[in-house]
Amino acid sequence: MRIFVTGATGFLGSYVAEDLVGQGHDVAVLLRPGTRPWRLATILDRLTVIEGALDDPAALGNGLRSFAPDAVVHMAWRGVGNSERNSGDQARNIVDAVELAGLAADAGATIFVGAGSQAEYGPYDRAIAESDAPRPTTLYGIAKLASGLMIERRCAERTLRFVWLRIFSTYGPKDGEAWLIPSLIRTLRANGHMALTACEQRWGFLHARDAAAAVGLVLASPAAQGTYNLGSPDAPQLRDTVRRLRELIGAGELGFGEVPYRPDQVMVLAANMARLEALGWRPMVGLDQGLRETLAWHEAAEQGGN
Repeated sequence: MRIFVTGATGFLGSYVAEDLVGQGHDVAVLLRPGTRPWRLATILDRLTVIEGALDDPAALGNGLRSFAPDAVVHMAWRGVGNSERNSGDQARNIVDAVELAGLAADAGATIFVGAGSQAEYGPYDRAIAESDAPRPTTLYGIAKLASGLMIERRCAERTLRFVWLRIFSTYGPKDGEAWLIPSLIRTLRANGHMALTACEQRWGFLHARDAAAAVGLVLASPAAQGTYNLGSPDAPQLRDTVRRLRELIGAGELGFGEVPYRPDQVMVLAANMARLEALGWRPMVGLDQGLRETLAWHEAAEQGGN
């Protein structure tokens, strides 16, 4: 299959590109000029590179038609950081995503897979199923929800099979430094003090390899259609995960309760995974194994190994 991936230089997008290449697919990625694709270093020579940007649809359309993809996987998004979740720029993502669906159809694609977010649901006090009503509390969540709905309509008009993956928390090597697990590793390895909330939340972490495998599965499954949760079926108390990471590192201090919960704090981030599991998906990387692997990657990176 010929597959075009946006956001491949990002954390999860790089895992998706690597997994698809490993399966033998012909993969093209969108690279903005000047971008350093360090996460793709091991597979870059096996990729087709389309230089351009989502906000330049004319140039992007030319590149897509030249590559002639069977499928498009849209992982790119502006403003994923916590400080940007209520930025007005979130609306630009909707325009880009809907435009991309049209360009995909023009280029001959028959499948469109998009990266949604658990933020579309808003807070729930239990595991969330796809049938639960979306109640987003941020512009990020609203923009993801609007994008999914609008792309679904565009795909129906242009006869593309549409899959929207609402992604919960992912982690693993190469993750962005601002997220919790990389921040913990960096601080504790330096024997520092990590200020935290009370960490009473139930929080499921899914390894990025398992998330990427789900993308490959829905691409290959003709029956896959519509919205699917993509997260860990297990959601232990966040305090337990943080303490386990501290044990593995053997240094630093944890300041539980030093950071107040946000007014809209999500206390249960747990995904009901029955719908994706019905396609045959199961996570393969246990949390303890994944934490060890992530820690080892950070140690090697500090020594110049990555």
